Amino acid sequence: MSEPMDRPQIPRGVLIGAATLIVISLLLAFGTRVSGVGVTRLASVDAVATRMLRFEDRSDGAVAVWDAKQNEVIEVLAPGTNGFVRGVMRGLARDRKLLGVGHDAAFKLIRWADGRMSLEDPTTGRTIALEAFGADNSRVFAEFFGDQPNRNALVVSSVH
Repeated sequence: MSEPMDRPQIPRGVLIGAATLIVISLLLAFGTRVSGVGVTRLASVDAVATRMLRFEDRSDGAVAVWDAKQNEVIEVLAPGTNGFVRGVMRGLARDRKLLGVGHDAAFKLIRWADGRMSLEDPTTGRTIALEAFGADNSRVFAEFFGDQPNRNALVVSSVH
């Protein structure tokens, strides 16, 4: 007959060492959380410009961008263009649909004093930091403030 196999014993020193390592890790994590060491914080900055925008899908595939306060179209995004704007708005519309919020409410485009921009959905509380997607994509939304040239506009030059 074979002898019963004994379970291998973990040396007591290894168990004490592992327990000590776990306790030290927890204490360091707690200490960091309480003291704030290593925490990155953005400086508080003021909004320098805001614009309330509504986005309307048109039957031809275009998207009309409305100034919600003036109730006027400020730009029409041609079909097949402006994929970044369309993607952002699709994501925000999905959030509204999941929460049962209507699609007619305006979004708040904000330019901060440090140059960053964000798009906020007041109905869902979601905010998108536009600079996180790169300067070119952020610039597309800057056009809605009216201070950037429209990259889809026809450029006419004259030769003298």
